Formats: sequence, C-alpha cells, structure tokens
Amino acid sequence: MTKSKIQKIAYFDCPSGIAGNMILGALIDAGLSLDYLKAELNKLQINYKLQITKVKKSGIRGSHLAVKVKGREKPRTLKEIVSIIQGSKLSKKVKTLSSKIFKRLAEAEARVHGEKVGQVHLHDVGAIDAMVDIIGTVIGMEKLGIQVIYASPLPHGKGKIKHKHGTLPNPAPATAELLKNVPTYGTNILGELVTPTGAAIISTLANDFGDLPRMEVKDIGYGAGSLNLSIPNLLRIFVGEAQLPSEKDAVLQIETNLDDMNPRFYHKAISRLMKARALDAYTIPVMIKKRRAGVNLVVLCAPENRNQIITQIFDLTTTLGVRVYLVPREKLSRKLIRVKTKFGKARVKLGLLGKELKTIAPEFEDYKRIAKKHHVPIQKAYKEVKRNLCL
Repeated sequence: MTKSKIQKIAYFDCPSGIAGNMILGALIDAGLSLDYLKAELNKLQINYKLQITKVKKSGIRGSHLAVKVKGREKPRTLKEIVSIIQGSKLSKKVKTLSSKIFKRLAEAEARVHGEKVGQVHLHDVGAIDAMVDIIGTVIGMEKLGIQVIYASPLPHGKGKIKHKHGTLPNPAPATAELLKNVPTYGTNILGELVTPTGAAIISTLANDFGDLPRMEVKDIGYGAGSLNLSIPNLLRIFVGEAQLPSEKDAVLQIETNLDDMNPRFYHKAISRLMKARALDAYTIPVMIKKRRAGVNLVVLCAPENRNQIITQIFDLTTTLGVRVYLVPREKLSRKLIRVKTKFGKARVKLGLLGKELKTIAPEFEDYKRIAKKHHVPIQKAYKEVKRNLCL
C-alpha cells in the first residue's frame, strides 16, 4: 500500500464577502495564536495596536479584528511597502507572498488611475491597517501550515460606496480589477462586501474557487466584518486535512456534453487542449436529451490552469457551459528510463508502488518513430523495446 501524506487545506466561505480584517479575525478564531501574530508583526517595526473582540452577527459568534493607529499616515508607494517587508526579519515565504499581494494591489490601482505602478501612492492599501491585514494573513497561513487554499465565489453588494475621495460604484474599481477571472455574483445586499484588500489577498492566494472540497474539517473560524448587514456579516474559514498519496495530487475534471459539433473537429480540440497544459483530454460517446447522440468531453488539468483550459473549451467547441469538479488523484511513482535496441534508444516509463515495479510502458511516440524510421511494423518495434528491458 502506498504511503500517504496529509495536505492541510483552508476553505474560505464568503456569503457576505471578504475583507482583510475578516480573514485575520477568522484565522485567529480558527486557532491562530494572537500572541504569535503580534510577535511576528512586531518584526515590521510599525506603530499600531491590535484589538480582537468577540461579537455576534445575527446570533452567530465571530472574532472582529481592529487595527488602531495613532496620528495620520502618509501614503506609501509599492517600493516603500516592499522595502519595509523585505527589510524585516519575517520568513522568506511571508516576505514573498506579502510582496506579491501588494504588487497585485498596486497594479490594479495603476490600471484604474492610468498611472505607472511605481507612481501609484497606495492611500488605503498602503496604510498600516492594510499592511497588518495582508502580512498578518500570510503569517497566519504559514503558522497554521496551510498548503492549499480554496474559496467560494464572491458576492457583490448593491448601492454606492462612500469613500473619503468621493462616492464610488460598487464594487470599487480596484476591487473589480482584482476580481477579473474570479467567480462572482450580484446580491441585493446594500454595502461594500468585498474590499480591495480582501480581493487582493484571496485572488492571489486561492488555488481555486468553488464548492467546499473533500476534506476532514479540524477547525472552523468566523471573522466578523464591521458592517451590520441583512445577513450575518461573517467570513467562515474551514481548516482541515486531505489524505493524499505520496505521489499525489488533486486535479480539476472539467466536462461538457456536445451534440451539435462536427466530430471531425474533436481531434483538433483535444490537441489544442493538451498544448494548453491539460493533463488529459478525451471524449466518451453518450446519449443525451432528446435522444441525440453526442460525446462527453472530459479534460483533466491542474487547478492553476483552470481558466485557460475553460477558455480553450469555449473557443474550440460549441458548448454553452462546463462542469468543474475537484478530484483527488492517486498515482504510482513514475520513473523514465532509456533502453538500447538494435534500432536505437527508446524511452520506457516505469510505474512503482514504493520500490515494487507495477507497470512497464514503452513510450508510444518512441516506438512509433522507430517503426517509421526502420520501416518495420509498429508492433515489432514495441516488442523490440520490451525485449531489451533489463530490470
């Protein structure tokens, strides 16, 4: 039996949106030590105080985090913020991810205002409370051992947003920019549900968006927002574990049924999908509604390649929609060797369970090449490769 290892997962359930202080409040509620968080944030050498309060939103208890700052702050550029982060004694991972989030924020603000990234002064997102929210979130994720992050689709509120610079549309322009390619939906809830800081954090850190993945939940945390809404203004974080084989992963399975596409185009579609970094793509004959014959197109891909694969499916097929599933995958350890034959070298893929050899598979493209070059039947080339295996 193959050895397994535990993968730590966090799932962000965001029915009332997401903000930086809600994320940090939820992490503390889920078990992140406040003392540890303060000790790590003190490495930034910035002047602030953290206040955590237990509150109730529509009868549900949650943790509300507030950052208290004395005096007025000057706006900071991305370079200044990154300099503070990189000059601290925080871990390399925290420095890298925090800087990455701030870079996304600065890029979004630059696009909105029509400026260069280096010229943007981050008034709100460069403030100390935003720095605490962003850097504190990454500190918390590292401390809790979170390896993979998933989130629900994000809601947008109705109405306008009152801002010190005037009245803004909802969502704010920077938020809308940050949530490109992220699943969102409109609601009848009045108020700003997703802040630029929250959007930057989740769009940078989340591996995928969708339903709660298969996991064994260990802790649940509720982070409370500042507004009182028509629904509980709480961000819920599930922290749990998924047991995956040592040669592991979880992949996305993207499917759609096709009944009005010329079958001669299936080959081109699958070839393009494989070039777009699909792990596998194939069709299965099916009988669908109205008793029409068709195919079920199935594509497997890594979660980070979701958007480009879905875009390719829409470009290459006649479908109007796809189904997306997160699928745990177990696989043998793989080893590629080269075998000498009288026709030349060929690659052979070995499948190992621990140290036990389970499968032997000569690479099809190699023995096809041998057959073509030496004018022998492909079956003979295949047998020649297997005959020369010395295992």
